[in-house]
Amino acid sequence: MSSTEERRFQVLRAIVADYVATQEPIGSKALVERHNLGVSSATIRNDMAVLEAEGYIAQPHTSSGRVPTDKGYRQFVDRIAEVKPLSPAERRAILEFLESGVDLDDVLRRGTRLLAQLTRQVAVVQYPTLSASSVRHLEVVALNPARLLLVLITDSGRVDQRIVELGDVIDDENLSRLRDLLGGALEGKRLAAASIAVSELAADAPPEIRDAVVRSATVLVETLVEHPEERLVLGGTANLTRNAGDFPGSLRSVLEALEEQVIVLKLLAATGDAGTVTVRIGEETQVEQIRGTSVITTGYGAGGNVFGGMGVLGPTRMDYPGTIASVAAVARYIGEVLAER
Repeated sequence: MSSTEERRFQVLRAIVADYVATQEPIGSKALVERHNLGVSSATIRNDMAVLEAEGYIAQPHTSSGRVPTDKGYRQFVDRIAEVKPLSPAERRAILEFLESGVDLDDVLRRGTRLLAQLTRQVAVVQYPTLSASSVRHLEVVALNPARLLLVLITDSGRVDQRIVELGDVIDDENLSRLRDLLGGALEGKRLAAASIAVSELAADAPPEIRDAVVRSATVLVETLVEHPEERLVLGGTANLTRNAGDFPGSLRSVLEALEEQVIVLKLLAATGDAGTVTVRIGEETQVEQIRGTSVITTGYGAGGNVFGGMGVLGPTRMDYPGTIASVAAVARYIGEVLAER
């Protein structure tokens, strides 16, 4: 990149920083006063003219300053050399807050609330996708001689409880045989494979527990199927109303899109590996209702496994370096906390 191109990028970066901070169009005089760019105001005006001609900035009103376009934000994001890391105190506070969660639901709610507070945007966290999870443990508890409680625990911390009504009573010895048979078929397997394994148990099950196996397997197979309506936690929606003017169309369409969880889930489903942050700006979301927003997402998980996606949604005028750092940090610690449970 030539020195002239690098200087113009510095001008663009200054415009982005000032516009994010002030929400006011930025003029050349303000850039000269606020930033040590090392060139005259005439040179800056010329650079702004070139940036405008190339589509990186735009003039919203006659005789006003300039504001970044989606293309300008994209250039800025692509050129972020490094994301400012959180301080040790900030990281410790995040980890302690998440570790205080009593179960998966609580950890995800805490993570969503924390991310919304850190970024001042809408935060979304996807429940661990069952297809990416493995069965850590299955517990079979006799509530009474003819009713069982099945407790399925995955490696992502998800816990499902189901009741099985037996056709006959079961004694302690056969209960132990049933527990061993079901656990041996499920534990350590990805949920898709576990579903197949448990559905095949009845054929070779001992006659005295075959009916209990069939009834338990029927309940477990249903449990192992995805339930999309349960897979999203959302928080901080009120943050959008702080700057309703940031949305070129209507804030209402954005709020309606958030209510249609399938739209958000689709964005999170396209999330990459844990540790890789994806930034979609404006029309890059490919969703008409939220084309005036930016969506920053990443995956969370542990041990090379991605449990689900998470991120934030807000106006294109946002603190990208700070938001990217917060999304990455919270995702990392949610993954660590869930992996230890």
